[in-house]
Amino acid sequence: MSLPELTRTSSRQRHNQAAAPLERNIFIVSAGAERLALPVECVNTIFRISRITPVPGGPREVVGLANLRGKIVTVVSLRRRLGMAHELDPGPALAIGIEHLGESIALLVDEVGDVVSVAESDRIPAPPHLAATRLGVTSAVYGFERGILSVLDMAALFRFSGANAAPSPLHSPAAPVSPRQGAQK
Repeated sequence: MSLPELTRTSSRQRHNQAAAPLERNIFIVSAGAERLALPVECVNTIFRISRITPVPGGPREVVGLANLRGKIVTVVSLRRRLGMAHELDPGPALAIGIEHLGESIALLVDEVGDVVSVAESDRIPAPPHLAATRLGVTSAVYGFERGILSVLDMAALFRFSGANAAPSPLHSPAAPVSPRQGAQK
């Protein structure tokens, strides 16, 4: 009995193959008039929150706590996180359920869109006009449907203390945007 011949690849070749997928699936959401994207592997559920309990003394981005199927989740406003005005509608708020670093988070958004695939060939450097608050929470920018689509970095999005102080490769308009790890499911 003969064994099949194995093809050897160096660890550098395996790393380059794994690090550069040809396409990426992202979930489109809206905050105000802006379309943004979340890595699809971060989205657990989409739901409406009918009641939010405020928590005094927390970061301004944290709206409060809510009950999701018997589990207490931290409610974070995407609008506030991006420096926009945050207005709660009188009706139930739309939220994306995300698990990040062992914590359950409800990310308030205005609208949810589709899951789409973007090609790595459509990835572009961060435009120089993007606000620092956006750059600080963006992991990649893609040219998409006659505009741009910023993919949010989950680690940066949920880092509230000094969130925009950390340097990012996105701050340089000429620097290519590189994906960051840190999102956990």
